[in-house]
Amino acid sequence: MKVLILYATVEGQTGKIARFVQEQIEALGHEATLANADDPAELPIDGADAVVLAAPVHQRRHPRNFEALVSARKDDLAARKVLMLTVSLNAAFAEGREEAADYLLEMKMRTGLEPTAELLVAGAVRTGEYDYFAKQVVEHVVMRGRDYDRSVDEHEFTDWDALATALKAFLKG
Repeated sequence: MKVLILYATVEGQTGKIARFVQEQIEALGHEATLANADDPAELPIDGADAVVLAAPVHQRRHPRNFEALVSARKDDLAARKVLMLTVSLNAAFAEGREEAADYLLEMKMRTGLEPTAELLVAGAVRTGEYDYFAKQVVEHVVMRGRDYDRSVDEHEFTDWDALATALKAFLKG
């Protein structure tokens, strides 16, 4: 099976997730092509049997260029199996999963996307890379009331095993 992995990334975690997905697909004996939504000119969707879409959520939405590309290619996507991976910090916490699901629902409404399968994927926090104001927003808004070690600059919440399991199920189905 030929699988296209179309992704957008803001801080790098979704890019890391997309590369992991590529490795998993290839390890299962399939052909995988990685494509960044920032460069839609090279989008080999025509030869793909399936598509994995991966994009982060920041300020309640996926990147606009990603949504525009998905909307523009929704007919091509509708002709294939599609797994949508929505990456957000809310997906990492039980009390945030409903809101994370809302982000995906809103994106589907804006783009007309109807994926075959979807998965909420927990993202990461890399406060060591943020400026003062971004650190304050993360600490006092995004991560407010959530249990994590503030003394560590990087927190990766992605459940790699759950992602691998979901990917295997998608490819078999």
